[in-house]
Amino acid sequence: MKQKLTKLSQRYVTALRKHLQQGPRASLQPALGLGRQAVALGMETLELARVHERALTTLGLFNSKNGVIKRAEIFFTEAITPIVETQRAARQTKVDLSRLKETLGQRTEELAVTNRQLQRGVVRRKVMEEAFEKSGQHHHKSLEESLQLQKRLRQLTHQVLAAQEDERKNISRELQDEIAQTLLGINVRLLSLKQEARSNTKGFKNEIASTQRLVVKSAKSVRRIAHEFGNS
Repeated sequence: MKQKLTKLSQRYVTALRKHLQQGPRASLQPALGLGRQAVALGMETLELARVHERALTTLGLFNSKNGVIKRAEIFFTEAITPIVETQRAARQTKVDLSRLKETLGQRTEELAVTNRQLQRGVVRRKVMEEAFEKSGQHHHKSLEESLQLQKRLRQLTHQVLAAQEDERKNISRELQDEIAQTLLGINVRLLSLKQEARSNTKGFKNEIASTQRLVVKSAKSVRRIAHEFGNS
């Protein structure tokens, strides 16, 4: 891992030097490519910022003119874009999971309220049974109503539990489908870029292929988490 980070740092210095040599109209595509490589290595924004600072030191740019420093900052801003977008997607996933947990919590509370109501009904039934038993009146009718109430209690409990389970699975499935579709869209776009890059260098194709593997790996992870959550 350390060796890969060192190579990325070297590529960053080379790309930044070339970018500054090409002038203000230089393409920012190399910076974006470095950012995607950083994402593939699991780097955070602060780590890439350290790579940028070391590159400035290596190139002796701290005492350069403001224009050069500004273009170097623009290069860095473009390089961290994939990391920022990945972090934003992760935060959104966390928010969705939080909402899912909140929804399940509400369903659990509703079930608890329903159970308390049913328990009160059972208590009332017992009180009625005792009263009828003492008075010796309507004993048969009370017993029949008691059995019906017990049956209804079991049916309602089963319905509430089934509804809660269905709701949880539906939410989990929707979350999985939404994220998986988003990742699939990214993968389709990368396939398109790979076809367009047939006339480009081998390194550019490898970069796209590496990003595709990252997307596929992320999609599998999301499906696994959603599957485990849905079966929990």
